[in-house]
Amino acid sequence: MKRWCAILCASQCIAQNPLPQFRDMAREAGITQVVPNGGTTSKQFILETTGSGVALIDYDNDGKPDAFVASGPGSPSRMYHNEGRGKFRETTAELGLTRQGWAQGVCAGDYDNDGYTDLFVTYWGQNSLYRNVGGKHFEDVAGNLGLTQARTRYNTGCAFLDYDNDGKLDLFVANYLKFDFDSTPQPGANPYCFYRGIAVNCGPRGLPFDRNLLYHNQGGTFRDVSDASGISKPNGNYALGVLTADFDGDGLTDIYVACDQTPSILYINQGDGTFSEEALLRGAALDESGKALSGMGVAAADYLHEGRPSIFRTNFSDELETMYRNRGKGEFEDASIEAGLGQNTRFVGWGCGFLDFDNDGWPDLLLVNGHAFPEVDKLNIDVHYRERAILYRNNKGHFVDISEKAGPGITTRHSSRGLAIADIDDDGTEEILVNNQGEPPSLLRQTAKPSGHWITLKLTGVKANRSAIGARVRVTAGTLVQTAEVRSGGGYLSQSDFRLHFGLGSSTAVDRVEITWPGGAKQVVRGLEADRVTPIREQ
Repeated sequence: MKRWCAILCASQCIAQNPLPQFRDMAREAGITQVVPNGGTTSKQFILETTGSGVALIDYDNDGKPDAFVASGPGSPSRMYHNEGRGKFRETTAELGLTRQGWAQGVCAGDYDNDGYTDLFVTYWGQNSLYRNVGGKHFEDVAGNLGLTQARTRYNTGCAFLDYDNDGKLDLFVANYLKFDFDSTPQPGANPYCFYRGIAVNCGPRGLPFDRNLLYHNQGGTFRDVSDASGISKPNGNYALGVLTADFDGDGLTDIYVACDQTPSILYINQGDGTFSEEALLRGAALDESGKALSGMGVAAADYLHEGRPSIFRTNFSDELETMYRNRGKGEFEDASIEAGLGQNTRFVGWGCGFLDFDNDGWPDLLLVNGHAFPEVDKLNIDVHYRERAILYRNNKGHFVDISEKAGPGITTRHSSRGLAIADIDDDGTEEILVNNQGEPPSLLRQTAKPSGHWITLKLTGVKANRSAIGARVRVTAGTLVQTAEVRSGGGYLSQSDFRLHFGLGSSTAVDRVEITWPGGAKQVVRGLEADRVTPIREQ
């Protein structure tokens, strides 16, 4: 009865509020190049299905987030410079980003603390660490810094993090499985190579597992500490999306990994250079019935204003989306039904992220979709290769699906993978960059500015890492109290803006900002004006 009352109340509240209208502005913005990802009507290998991520970062420190789109073979991963006024210019070649291959994920961070954001791009095979040289050029230094890889590694999600709080960014890399074109079975070769009776590419079941990696930043090179730290210990997981946060509130960064058809992983930071895998013990490995789902993308937010990051995960069709509510000290419960996420089961979800599209102070939720197998369209059922996105409005902790009325940017069908979020023009509304298989990316923006006030905080570390990754922020505006954390990676193989955006509702000022920097130093800033980007430097 309580559940139906909550749904009725939420529906009434939504009816009283204007709905957002999103449209795709990628073409007029100049983001027009097709992203190849193997076959378009059929896919022979699983490597063609998982797609690639995107990033919104300010690579030249001009205050405007630029767009990076990871790509499959036949095209380099592309960078588009934000020229302002909604326009982008491709700068791929002039920046030296010419490598082609099976690019998968992207994460960002200033690993050398020189004031410029660097890029790490995962591939099948050798990864690339692109050092940002003064905002004018990128050079791949992975081989020189101890980040070499085996050819069969299927690297996916990644994140920079300072797990030992020494002021230098370390690097986590997830691995999906071991893949080789020569040894992988052909579609239909065994029971793991069919979907609803149709022969499709094989995997992940039936393909060999691989292990995740952790590299410690030595202040000039990286050292592989995967075994010594315990990161490589889990050996039966198909790892995709990566999420970092201080889930248990002890001042140390933990790592969550969404895993496909296997239990997801939660590495709890022990504070002595090691991690303990505790997803099952803490309620974040399986669904509420004890089933391992097909986790792809993963995001975190304090969606209930409880002061703790909860975890959202996208899954395969015929599965619910998952919301793991953080009950405190990193103990989770599956609150998917309670949160309103028990209705969309025909979609294959990938990229996801929280954004406050109406600036009411409650983080809303977007996920993009698309089936793994183009062949599914032959079945003529309600599951399709190209699917619309799903947009949920957060009605004080209960999510309401408003997708069908949220504009063509949401309802137009694609086979989408990664997404990243940033306010590209600093007008208080956040845009969404989406990587689509076999198509140009989408760049979604609202046609009208919401009425709520807002503030965006740009943090810079001094003793902490320059990117402020791992900094935890608490914002108080009247009775509205929100928390968030600066993080690298996240979503599905993607990187959103480091700047933290907070909707403020009717408040025209922020009373108090409390920052806990990596390492534990605390800083308080009072009396900030709303509706602007505010830089805060560690004192």
